Amino acid sequence: MTDSQRTPTPIDTIADAWVDTLAEREPTLATYIGRTEFNDRFGDLSPEGANELADQARATKAALENATPVDAIDEVTRMDLGRELDLHLELHAAQTHLRDVNVIASPAQDLRQAFDLMPTATVEDWSTISTRLKALPGAIDGYVATLREGIARGVVPARRQVVEVATQIARYTSDTGFFAEFVGEAAPEEGQLPASLARDLDQNAGAARVAYDALASFLTSELAPVAGETDGVGRELYALHSRRFLGATIDLDETYEWGVEELARMVAEQESIANEILPGATVEEAVAFLEQDESRKLHGTAALQEWMQRTSDRAVEELGRTHFDIADPIRRLECMIAPTQEGGIYYTGPTDDFSRPGRMWWSVPEGVESFDTWRELTTVYHEGVPGHHLQIAQAVYNRGQLNSWRRLLAGTSGHAEGWALYAERLMEQLGYLDDPADRLGMLDGQRMRAARVVLDIGVHLGKPRLDGEGVWDHEYALAFMLRNVNMPEEFVKFEVNRYLGWPGQAPSYKVGQRIWEQVRDEARERDGADFSMKAFHTKALGIGGVGLDTLRAALASA
Repeated sequence: MTDSQRTPTPIDTIADAWVDTLAEREPTLATYIGRTEFNDRFGDLSPEGANELADQARATKAALENATPVDAIDEVTRMDLGRELDLHLELHAAQTHLRDVNVIASPAQDLRQAFDLMPTATVEDWSTISTRLKALPGAIDGYVATLREGIARGVVPARRQVVEVATQIARYTSDTGFFAEFVGEAAPEEGQLPASLARDLDQNAGAARVAYDALASFLTSELAPVAGETDGVGRELYALHSRRFLGATIDLDETYEWGVEELARMVAEQESIANEILPGATVEEAVAFLEQDESRKLHGTAALQEWMQRTSDRAVEELGRTHFDIADPIRRLECMIAPTQEGGIYYTGPTDDFSRPGRMWWSVPEGVESFDTWRELTTVYHEGVPGHHLQIAQAVYNRGQLNSWRRLLAGTSGHAEGWALYAERLMEQLGYLDDPADRLGMLDGQRMRAARVVLDIGVHLGKPRLDGEGVWDHEYALAFMLRNVNMPEEFVKFEVNRYLGWPGQAPSYKVGQRIWEQVRDEARERDGADFSMKAFHTKALGIGGVGLDTLRAALASA
């Protein structure tokens, strides 16, 4: 990290302008990165809105191609922003927006999640929320128009995703769901809401609920009957999504075979540690033994949140003294229980000025009341420090060198999630997982990520099942995951539906880790006796978020 200020270049100006374009056209994205000027609205989710954004991407690409880099930072920006713009246009040409329905990262979730990150401290904040709630029905109308265009063109999502999203919406709009509770608990930090604003909030939240119910009705009555029977998207579209999430082109068949081998290696490592925990025990027996250990359990989400925060604070304090240079703004990481019950665990980065810190969110499924610390310890490191928070917040902090695109939007799942898995192994190497139970929990996660490589490519490419009985499908995928993870069945069902609806994303974790390790090994070979792991990490994270092909090229030329 550095406080030195770099003079912005023409390429920086182009990149910053693209961020401005995205912020204005996709206000939910603006909220995510802390741009508050568009917090009172949503973007145009209609087919016309998608076409207009594609036109702006073409114009930005042309400007970028005509610009001349002035230094190595410009070279990386030009390479990576060009890659991103090309991908945006390829995805648009493939009409992916016309079938954009899945259980975790489609407009159906994005519109609701925007409210999670909005300020709520003042009366003005709640007035902005009320205005955005009022705008939600229009956004949903645009989304429905896009999906109807998909129906007309025969470009539709899988039925399973459509049905599951309709089920999610029912939870959003119930009398005890998100919208009712969100406005029902509205209160600024000082004073009370004016009666007129309270009425507006209630009315606009009601309209939002009605709009979401209308979306659910459309999904079940119009889209589901014509939606796809199969979950897999096929090789061509899958390859495109794989590039989207990795920022790298990989051999899908070789990666599938590697995933099978990596899964076997994880199983063998788990079996060895299970024997350390309980001599002669299988992995299942060791897990059952640990699950009976009350000293390793947390009861209730309040206890989970407190433990997450305490564990994170310790890692930040200790690693900041010994292995990383962690600036003061980055040392604040908030561990949160999400206001939903979908089963995901995720990180949201800080705003550009750190007024909103980085946050780790845990969406606990309904009915899940207890948590095993041995299983979840590595998750805190994955989402926090040295994982996502260190990586993403460090790029935000490096504002003196990186333009807003590089700090706030560049990067891929493979870069971010690959680093987070890389960080899990690093914590093992630093002694934070010396307890065999904690190492077993880490391996449980690593095994799950290896299994996802096999499952995701297997289902979407229609590969033969590992047992030789037909090809991969939902039922086999669910049974396969239940055999390979030690998680409540509610989590596993959600996870499998997530993989089927978000092709290429789940493998990006383990494949990203593989590429990070390859890049490190290449640096070690180049530097020889001068290689320093700490220096490698500092240099690599200093680049900020990029595609993994860009990361490899940037480090090779550094």
